[in-house]
Amino acid sequence: MSESAPSTPHDSSRTLEVRVPEMDCPSCAGKVTNSVERLDGIDGIEPRVTSGRLVVEYDPTQTSDAEIRERVRAAGYEIVSAASELTLSVPEMDCPSCAGKIENALEDIDGVGEIETRPTSGRVTVETFDGTEAETVVDAIDSAGYDATPVGHARESVGDERPVWQSRRAIGTAIGAAVVTVGMALEFVLPALDPTLGTVAGRSYELSHLLFMLAVVVAGTPILRNGYYSARNRSLDIDFLMSIGIVASVAAHHPFEGAMLAVLFSVAELLERFSMDRARDSLRELMDLSPETATIKRADGSEETVPVDDLTVGNTVVVRPGEKIPADGTVLEGSSAIDQSPITGESVPADKAAGDEVFAGTILESGYLEVEVESEADESTIAQIVRMVEDAEREKTDREQFVDRFASVYTPIVVVGAVAAAVVPPVLVGASWSYWFLVGLTLLVIACPCAFVISTPVSVVSGITSAARNGVLIKSGKHLEAAGASDVLAVDKTGTLTTGDLSVTDVIGFEGATETEVLRRASVAERRSEHPIGQAIVGYADEQGVMTDEHGVSNFEALTGKGVRADIDGTTHYVGKPTLFDGLADLEHVHRTTDGGTTLESPADHPQCEREGCLDVLSAVVPDLEAEGKTVVVVGTEDGPIGVIGVADRVRPEAEWAVSRLQAQGTRVVMLTGDNEGTARAIADEVGIDEYHAELLPDAKLEWIDRLADEHGGTDEKGRVAMVGDGINDAPALATADVGIAMGAAGTDTALETADVALMGDDLTRLPYLFALSGKANGVIRQNIWASLAVKAVLAAGAPFGIVTVIHAVVIGDMGMSLGVTGNAMRLANVEPETPPGVEHEGGDRTANSY
Repeated sequence: MSESAPSTPHDSSRTLEVRVPEMDCPSCAGKVTNSVERLDGIDGIEPRVTSGRLVVEYDPTQTSDAEIRERVRAAGYEIVSAASELTLSVPEMDCPSCAGKIENALEDIDGVGEIETRPTSGRVTVETFDGTEAETVVDAIDSAGYDATPVGHARESVGDERPVWQSRRAIGTAIGAAVVTVGMALEFVLPALDPTLGTVAGRSYELSHLLFMLAVVVAGTPILRNGYYSARNRSLDIDFLMSIGIVASVAAHHPFEGAMLAVLFSVAELLERFSMDRARDSLRELMDLSPETATIKRADGSEETVPVDDLTVGNTVVVRPGEKIPADGTVLEGSSAIDQSPITGESVPADKAAGDEVFAGTILESGYLEVEVESEADESTIAQIVRMVEDAEREKTDREQFVDRFASVYTPIVVVGAVAAAVVPPVLVGASWSYWFLVGLTLLVIACPCAFVISTPVSVVSGITSAARNGVLIKSGKHLEAAGASDVLAVDKTGTLTTGDLSVTDVIGFEGATETEVLRRASVAERRSEHPIGQAIVGYADEQGVMTDEHGVSNFEALTGKGVRADIDGTTHYVGKPTLFDGLADLEHVHRTTDGGTTLESPADHPQCEREGCLDVLSAVVPDLEAEGKTVVVVGTEDGPIGVIGVADRVRPEAEWAVSRLQAQGTRVVMLTGDNEGTARAIADEVGIDEYHAELLPDAKLEWIDRLADEHGGTDEKGRVAMVGDGINDAPALATADVGIAMGAAGTDTALETADVALMGDDLTRLPYLFALSGKANGVIRQNIWASLAVKAVLAAGAPFGIVTVIHAVVIGDMGMSLGVTGNAMRLANVEPETPPGVEHEGGDRTANSY
C-alpha cells in the first residue's frame, strides 16, 4: 500500500501516511511541510526524504485527509496514490457468513477498493480512496448488522474480551431455552395440564404453542435480524437459511420445530463464538506480552511512568526484576538474566549486560537495567510479530480457496434440493405436506456449510499462533501448509548449521615454542588487524588470559590476501596463510602420535627418514587441520614457522540432532554453501548430512534450488523445496524456494520482512518442530474438511426417511461439527518443540515425545 491507514490513537488524533516520490531532498520536505502546516488541527509532520513518504498527525475535527493531500499538491508535489488502508474491529464477525455480509455491504460504497475480512481476529481492512471517511465505512458495516470501531493500536484489534456467556444474546437464549422446556413438558409429558387458549380457523392453540412462539421471539430475534441483513446484502448464508426455516415453521403451524430451531441454533452460535474466542485468546496473549507502561529516567535522574505508546527513540527506560522490558533497545547500564521466550521461544534465560540488545516483552529475572529505546512501540519486534500473525489470514491457502469454491456451489444446490423435497412429493404423489415440509426444513439446515468453511482458517490460525509462542513466525497459512509438504530442505552452512562466529580450535607450537607463546605472538601481531580471523585470535587470547604488550610492536603491515607482518621486540613476525612461508627454512619435522597429539623432532631422531623424503612441519599439520574444515594460520619469523593456529566456525550443538530428526521425519536435507570443498565435507560429516554442494556463488544456489525442485517434481509440476539461511545473505535463494526460512530473525527487520518463516532465535531445534507442526496442521485440515462433508452427506441421506430431523441437523450438523472442527484445530496448540538430549541451552520441560 502506498499509504497507511488513518489510525485512532488514544488522543483521538489520526495519522495519515502518503507517498510523495518527488520529495527527495530537505528543500522539498520544507516546502511540503510549510504548505501542510497552514491547515488547522495539524499536530505533527514528519517528512521522510529517504523513502519519499510524508507522515502527518492531525485532528479530524479540524481538517481531513483530503485537505492534507490538497496542501501537498499545492506545494507542487504529486501523491502516487490516494489510497489509504483503514482497519476496523468487528467483534461479532466470527464466521465466513458474517464476513460475506460485510463484504457485500462495503462493495456498494464509492471510494472503497480492496476489502479483507478476517473472522478469526474479528478485523476488517478496507482500502479507501478520495478521502473516504472512516464514518462512511462504519455506517456501511452497521447496515450489515455489525458494530465496527476503527483501531489504531494492535491491542485494540482482536474481538471482544467480554465472555460470550454474559452477552445479551446468551441471556435471551437461556430464557428461550427455559420457555421451550416448559412448553415441551406441557405438550409431551403433562398434556392434561396444557390448557387450550382458543381456536382459530378450526385449529386449537394450547398454552404450549404460545410458549413455543414466545421462545421463537426471545431466542430467534437475533437470528431473524441477521437474516434480514443477509437478505438485504444478497447473502445466501446460515442466518438467512435459519430465518427462512423459523418463519416457515411458524407459518406452517409447526411452532415446536421453529422454537427448537431458534434455541438450538442460538446455542450453536454461542458455542461457535466461544470456540472462536479461544482462537482469539492466543492472539491476545501475544499482544499482552508488551507492557502498557514504562518508567522513563529523565536527564535530572528523576523517574516518570508513561504509557508505552508515548516512548520515543532515545528515551532511557528503567527495568527492575520481574518487569517486562517496554521497548526494543540497547542496555546502557546494569546486567541481568532475561527471559526471552516470548520472542525466541528459548526457555533458558539469556545474560545481558551493557551494549547488548534487548527486546520488548521479554522479562527481567534479576538485577537492574537502564535501556536506551531504539524503536517505537508499533515498530518493536513483538509488535511486528503480532502484526504478521494477524496478517496470516490475508492470503488464503490452496485448501481455503477450494473450500470457498466448493461452498459457493454446494449451498445453492442443497437449498434447491430442500425446496424440491418440501414441494415435489406432495404435488406429484399427494404425500403429506407436513412430513415433507419438515424434510425440506432439515435439508435447509444441513445446507449451511459453516463447519466446512471454518475448518481450514481456524486450523491455520491455531497453528500459526502456536508457532509464534514457540519462537517460529510463519507469515501465512500457505507457508504453514507448504513447509510440511516440502520434499527437500536446502540448508545453508555459515550462520545456520554453524554459529557464524570464528573461534580458535587448535594451537600447536614448533621448535619448542609453547602454545601460550604462539598465541601471544599471533595476537600481538593481529591486534591491529581488522580481519575476522585476526579478531578471532585476539579474542581467544584475551579469553585465555594471555598477556600481550603492544608497546613492542612496530612496522605493522597488512599483506593483502596473505596475512600480516609486524616487528615484535625487534624481530619480524609473520601471521597468515601457509603459503606465506613458502621458501622459508625448514629445519624441523612433526609426527603425529598415536593419541592424536604432535611431537617435534629432528631428522637425527628418525634415521629411517631421509631429509628429502620426510614431511616438513607444514605439510604434516596443515592438511590434517584443513581436512577437519579448519582454516590454518601459521605464525613464524623469517627463519621459519614457530607454530600454527586452527580457526573454525563452530557447528551449533543442536545441528546434528536437528538434521537427524528432519531425516527421521522423511525430509531430504541438502547443504548448499559457498565455502571450500574440505570445509563443506567436514561440516556435512559432523552433522550427518549425506549430500552437500560446495563453493557455490549466489547464482549457483538458485540453480540448485530449481534442480532440487525438478528432481522431486512430476511430469507437470515441480517438487516443493524449503530453504533455511540467515535471511540476508541467502535472500535470493530464500525467495526462490517455496518456503524461505530465516535463522535468528529476532530484531532483524530485513529477515522479518523477506522470509516466509522466521526462526526468532538461533535455534535449529525449531526446524523439526516447524515441519512436525506443518505436517500435523495439514492432517488436521484434511480431517476437518472430509469429516464435515461426510457428516453433511450422512445427515442429508437420512432426512427423507425421517431418520434425521431438524434437531439432529442443528445439534450434529451445525453445532456439533463447528465445535468438532474447532476443537480438532485447537490440538495444534499442544505441539511443542522437542528438547535434544545433551543440548543444555534448550532447557525447559519439553520431552522427546512432544510431537
